[in-house]
Amino acid sequence: MAPAEIWDTGHMLLAFSIAPLGAGESVTEAVADAVAIVRESGLPYRLDSMFTTVEGDWDEVLAVVRRASDVLTERGHRVSLVMKADIRPGRSGELTGKVERVEQELDRRTSTV
Repeated sequence: MAPAEIWDTGHMLLAFSIAPLGAGESVTEAVADAVAIVRESGLPYRLDSMFTTVEGDWDEVLAVVRRASDVLTERGHRVSLVMKADIRPGRSGELTGKVERVEQELDRRTSTV
């Protein structure tokens, strides 16, 4: 697949961590605002203590992150955003699929001991 085609057809997982800077010690409410944007998008996602991971196509996922950034900009003059993406054309369901494959491998290892 040519590099330009990845952006057109690329299904991705994108983990992001976002917080306003200068908003005080706790960012719980701000993070909840950002995750609400993700939830409202209807895209599959997983929230953990460090990142929110969203699954979808390139444009959908980045639009969600952009909207979350816009909402948090209202809470402070700066926003900290960290992103990590796994772009894998032709695959979907990887939000759970990747974890399931690792769990299966661990189960296989313990059953052969």
